[in-house]
Amino acid sequence: MRVLVTGNQGYVGTVLVGVLNDRGYEVIGLDTGFYEPLTPYKDTVVKQLTKDIRDVTQKDLEGVDAVIHLAALSNDPLGEFNPELTRDINLQGTLGLASLSKDVGIRRFVYVSSQSMYGIANTDEELDEDNSEKRPLTMYAKTKWEAEVALKGMATDDFVVVCFRPSTVFGASPRLRCDIVYNNLVACAYTTGKIEIKSDGTPWRPVIHVKDVCSALIAGLEAPEELVSGESFNIGIKDGNYTVRQLAEAAQRSVPGCNLVFTGEHGSDARTYKVSFKKILSVLKGYYKPEWDLEKGGKELVEFFDKTGFDEEMFRGPACNRLPRLKQLIESGDISKELRWT
Repeated sequence: MRVLVTGNQGYVGTVLVGVLNDRGYEVIGLDTGFYEPLTPYKDTVVKQLTKDIRDVTQKDLEGVDAVIHLAALSNDPLGEFNPELTRDINLQGTLGLASLSKDVGIRRFVYVSSQSMYGIANTDEELDEDNSEKRPLTMYAKTKWEAEVALKGMATDDFVVVCFRPSTVFGASPRLRCDIVYNNLVACAYTTGKIEIKSDGTPWRPVIHVKDVCSALIAGLEAPEELVSGESFNIGIKDGNYTVRQLAEAAQRSVPGCNLVFTGEHGSDARTYKVSFKKILSVLKGYYKPEWDLEKGGKELVEFFDKTGFDEEMFRGPACNRLPRLKQLIESGDISKELRWT
């Protein structure tokens, strides 16, 4: 099977391509190429399309059997950088790609959505895919939710749509991100010898390893259509909700000797939520088999840092943080404010 992976040169996409290759898939990559790898790696796509998701044509989709759509402005700070641009890329770009995919006869469309659509929630209950209220607060969250609704409206027997909502991702990747919580904590410990938490550590966060995300997305390709068609799945593991304190303590264990301090100056962070993973762990249990936890992932990150000569400049700078990277490209004149190469 030949799969188009949009955003294949991003944090998740770089890892996903390798996992797809290991399972015998041929991959066509589509990416605008904003982010540089921290470490050399073998790009194993059969074809690379270097272009914006807003500019996809039918010709780009020739010979494609399925799509995994990752490409997006991919977190709340990026989404608020230019809200209208976020709508153009994350919503209109997604629906344009899906419409072309349907027109050329692609049979399966796997959409990478977000748990941010749940908004601020009552932590007495775990949020499930179908019954919990959606309260998207940011443009990023709104576009992800609106895209899911519209995509499901496009689904037919011949065009299977499945949506996945990952927890906050962690783990090593050639295009590492440090603007996500567990990677940030381990990287801070590794490069500075300390972790400083400005909240009281009580907020809840669901997290998931990047390779377990890949496992879920491939389940979206391989599971029978009656299990996935028109469905949304939270991606996580059993007992996969952690307090910020638990995440910080796991990061500290990964970097022995680092100091952990809770200043509490921001009090209790309002952004706290727990997510249910019962659906994916039951409905897709024959296809989705997560293998990673915080301890294993923390060890992997430290080994990656050792191998790459990782330092504080890399941790805090545009190499591993998406919004500073885009601002750097705009300030240098390499891309326009509309995020197009000049």
